[in-house]
Amino acid sequence: WQCSTIQLDFNLPQRFDMNYIGNDGQKHHPIMIHRALLGSIERFFGILIEHFEGKFPLWLAPNQVSILSIGDSQGDYGEFLYDKLKKEGFRVELDLRNEKIGSKIRDHTLKKVPYLIIVGDKEVESNNLSVRSQNGKDLGQMSLDVFLEILRKELII
Repeated sequence: WQCSTIQLDFNLPQRFDMNYIGNDGQKHHPIMIHRALLGSIERFFGILIEHFEGKFPLWLAPNQVSILSIGDSQGDYGEFLYDKLKKEGFRVELDLRNEKIGSKIRDHTLKKVPYLIIVGDKEVESNNLSVRSQNGKDLGQMSLDVFLEILRKELII
């Protein structure tokens, strides 16, 4: 992959009729130097996607956390968690679709979301969350405060 470039341009100064007066008193066309530290933004993101295989680190992920409800009765708690995480500055998606939880987990895993919160009746009753990480590891049940601490620690570089 080519990322950074430095180029010498002999063409544009002539096309834009750019010139300077040289030591000999004559007009000369300058040589223009272009630099692109990251190349094109498309190329830069292509390199990032390839490097991370789409599994962006938390700070770079467009959606950092997805909240998935198991059924209709967990919608209010899901919205509560969504609002709390949004207020903390995280990029969150709330999935209240009337789909099987396995299908929701698969959909959000394919989107390579770093963390999935699964909300069922047990979580609503205990005021906790069940968390899965991007690599499929089940982190178990925890309070929202503990989960927020995990997110904050991961964002510290």
